[in-house]
Amino acid sequence: MSKFFASIFVFICVQFIVPFSILAAPAAKYRPDEKANKWAEKQLKKMSIDEKIGQLVHIGINAEFMNQDSAQYKELRRQIVDNKVGGIIVFVGGVYDTVHLVNRMQAEAKIPLLISADFETGVGMRFPDTVNFPWNMAIAATGNPDYARRQGAIVARESRALGVQQVFAPVVDVNNNADNPVINVRSYGEDVADVSRFGAAFTDGLQSENVLATAKHFPGHGDTAVDSHRGLPVIDYTRERLEKTEFAPFRSLIDAGIGSIMISHISMPQLDATKVEPLKQSIKPSYADSEVITQGTTMPATLSTNIVTDILKKDMKFDGLIVTDAMDMSGLTLYFGQEEGSVRAILAGNDVLLKPANADAAIKGVRDAVASGRITEERLNQSVRKILAWKYKLGLSKNKITPLDAIDKIVSSSATRQLNEEIAQDAITLVKKEENVFPVKTGASAVVLCITNGEDRNYVGNTLVAALRQNGLKVERVVIEERSTDKDIAEAVAKAKASGLVIAGLYGRVRTGAKNSIGLPASGEKALREVLASDAKVISIAFGNPYLLRGFPEMKTYIVAYGDMSSLQRATGNAITGKSEFKGKLPITVGKYPRGTGVTAAAN
Repeated sequence: MSKFFASIFVFICVQFIVPFSILAAPAAKYRPDEKANKWAEKQLKKMSIDEKIGQLVHIGINAEFMNQDSAQYKELRRQIVDNKVGGIIVFVGGVYDTVHLVNRMQAEAKIPLLISADFETGVGMRFPDTVNFPWNMAIAATGNPDYARRQGAIVARESRALGVQQVFAPVVDVNNNADNPVINVRSYGEDVADVSRFGAAFTDGLQSENVLATAKHFPGHGDTAVDSHRGLPVIDYTRERLEKTEFAPFRSLIDAGIGSIMISHISMPQLDATKVEPLKQSIKPSYADSEVITQGTTMPATLSTNIVTDILKKDMKFDGLIVTDAMDMSGLTLYFGQEEGSVRAILAGNDVLLKPANADAAIKGVRDAVASGRITEERLNQSVRKILAWKYKLGLSKNKITPLDAIDKIVSSSATRQLNEEIAQDAITLVKKEENVFPVKTGASAVVLCITNGEDRNYVGNTLVAALRQNGLKVERVVIEERSTDKDIAEAVAKAKASGLVIAGLYGRVRTGAKNSIGLPASGEKALREVLASDAKVISIAFGNPYLLRGFPEMKTYIVAYGDMSSLQRATGNAITGKSEFKGKLPITVGKYPRGTGVTAAAN
């Protein structure tokens, strides 16, 4: 009997205890190894003070063709050769223009450049001719974190093919403020656990292919109504509240082994009460169409030793690469010049000064601070050593030039396109519906009323229209935007009322730095209200801000697509006409509709 009970005990241990311990084990950290650290130390010993300072500064480019004799090219080369900057963040440009230009600069650089990009939705976020994945909130609406992991792996492979080693993603801000004008659908939602698990899955996919993931925007940009591109948001909560919500996803990703974290220009008075006042004359905004002056602002997190060093590095024990959000955003430039802001960012504990408004000023400020002893050389060495070790880890010491002939074999492959469509098909969420509205039958006629907050009246909604027509509907597209006149509105409303069926595409999207981000123009709101008040059946679709229903409770049928990506517009067209099911569930609360809402409408 003793052998029998012993065998039962072993069985229980194997079946329950061992698997539990494996699941509970923390993920391995993604960090430079001993070889990387030795290489970094060797390079550090040979570097001058100016070379060390340059490594901290990473400039931005919008790549386009540049003749080598042009002033633009010469200025870029000067930053690499004379200022010895350590990296480049790439923004919008052509694929081959960007890679070719980066290769040119890599060839000029004495120490390899670390190339980064905001590939939150994949490389399509910056390169228009490539696949653009749905926003994070759409991925969360599928309920499947494996989509995030697979997306991360694909983004990493495509980033590598484009010469990018660091991706500024995932966004792990908890979007619990429906009026947030800059995070919104970039977040995985309002639930801390969801944000953490989807963010960890994306990170795992990205870093498994040796691309550096960057969680942003620490210490949390979700509960704000101000865009940090336009002003300095204030989140005035206790440390206890911040730990439960804002900090929690970052702690989870640190435990999961993420390699980098980006610090945002956020004021948190209960973490750092140092008051700041706007400068009499600030830098002209790089991103914003206008600026927002917030009352009662305190030290931006980017410049706060309490937040970066005491909380992130010491308390949370994060020893990876720490990057500022762009230094030319109004959340910083309203209050500090580039010289002083750069010095304070380094003293706070940041390693990389990302995209200064004036790289010369940033470098001068740090150089003067080192000369005066305000920044010690050892403090400088701490960050430079870390940056160099990451460059070795990411393979830059052996190969810094990206081959052009492999790009079209890897980027936007069939695997990328397939995953893109899968995510979109599972994300489309039916929040509420009028009786007998679905499926819209083949041969039906409808007006597609596109209301946009962008400068895209000539093509907005074209993908949706094409999908509806392909599925057998007879549709006419009508567009309302900010410049639409009363006559335009009257004509659009008349067509909509006469049709009997209106498919309202609401393109109120996140527009970074814009005062009308996530909203609909007044002209569009007027047109929509008149159509909703008519006898026509109206199917309203949020191709952007999912919270629009709060302002239009009279909507009888409301679909959330979470973005205007082509895949999401095609998936919506399929669901409306019964070619596929509505499968998504809200990752947020929209008015009286709680997180998890999602009406199932079967395919026809």
